[in-house]
Amino acid sequence: MTGHYVDSEVGQLRTVLLHRPGPELRRLTPRNNDKLLFDGIPWVGRAQEEHDAFADALRAHDVEVLYLADLLAEALAVPGARVDTIAAVAADPRLGTTLRGTIVDHLTGLHPQDLAEVLMAGLAHEETHDGLSLPYRLMDTHDFVIEPLPNLLFTRDSSVWLRDRVAVTSPSMPARQRETTLTQAIYQYHPRFAGTERVYEAGQEWLEGGDVLLLAPGVVAVGVGQRTTPAGVEALSRRAFAAGLVHTVLVVPVSQERATMHLDTVCTMVDVDAVVMYPPVADTLVAYGLTDGDAGPDAGPRVSGPEPFLLAAAKAMGIDTLRVIDTGLDPVTAEREQWDDGNNTLCIAPRLAVAYERNTETNERLESAGIEVLRIAGSELGSGRGGPRCMSCPVARDPLT
Repeated sequence: MTGHYVDSEVGQLRTVLLHRPGPELRRLTPRNNDKLLFDGIPWVGRAQEEHDAFADALRAHDVEVLYLADLLAEALAVPGARVDTIAAVAADPRLGTTLRGTIVDHLTGLHPQDLAEVLMAGLAHEETHDGLSLPYRLMDTHDFVIEPLPNLLFTRDSSVWLRDRVAVTSPSMPARQRETTLTQAIYQYHPRFAGTERVYEAGQEWLEGGDVLLLAPGVVAVGVGQRTTPAGVEALSRRAFAAGLVHTVLVVPVSQERATMHLDTVCTMVDVDAVVMYPPVADTLVAYGLTDGDAGPDAGPRVSGPEPFLLAAAKAMGIDTLRVIDTGLDPVTAEREQWDDGNNTLCIAPRLAVAYERNTETNERLESAGIEVLRIAGSELGSGRGGPRCMSCPVARDPLT
């Protein structure tokens, strides 16, 4: 086992990757927040305070906190990382040949720290100049030559660890697709991750980390819906089976709606045998089982089902029952708290989870079921539709086996 290893959702969390909100959130306006996938304009200073409290709560429980911005700046000191990330920006088809050359020259001359900031916060039309370029001259003054990445806050989506390997994901939404070029640069070039094998790559079939739940060692559930496609799950499964990382993948269709964009918006684990779930889906979620095929390298995994998700999960995990803690019997309260990420908890250890303080009924139900809840503020952090799990990518947990 290397220093980076994750085989569950609930093993003692040792190291986590976060992104502290920064200048990229200050780029949000009423003109662009929908395009950039935010439901409102966050108060950035307060969002930073809330995020700092989140990080402090993790540190108070002996969790090492890594920051994406720091790792990226350090990785960009490596020439190959600079070349790759600048090339990803230059590949934007909006730019055209002349403006593309101007942007490459500008980025190439930046210090790694400054380059990291531009790659995250973007570059506004008024922050550069290219009078010869038609695309530049016809841009609105409020346009971006390089789009900002405010959803970097949700580090869960751009990478997932499966045991000692990392899957760099492939986001479906245009506003998020460049995020994984930064994540990939970190895992490929940062000295801390030297030699880490990747089980998935950016730019492949659509797959996002919020849809991936590590139910138990060797058992993974993956939601398919708005952000992750069946082809993405199949591609990940092939690689995970080939590497011996899992024995069962449960494919779970979820509604293709904003409120249920990922599987972890309706279900997260809070103990080795317990999940918190949104009541309307607890009895309706189904799962298709994937296991390793034996019909040659071109054949896909074996597919079984569907059957009720809770039943399929318990069987794959080798337990009698997967306990369900629901978010309230009152349908209005349940719907409100699901929208406010009441189901999106981050487990630090078995029966110890971080949750937004505003979801009072969900948190009370968790505590009644024996789960200790660390409450954090999230009035500004939640404007991008994500809770503590969305904002965290576990890099190391104590193994359950």
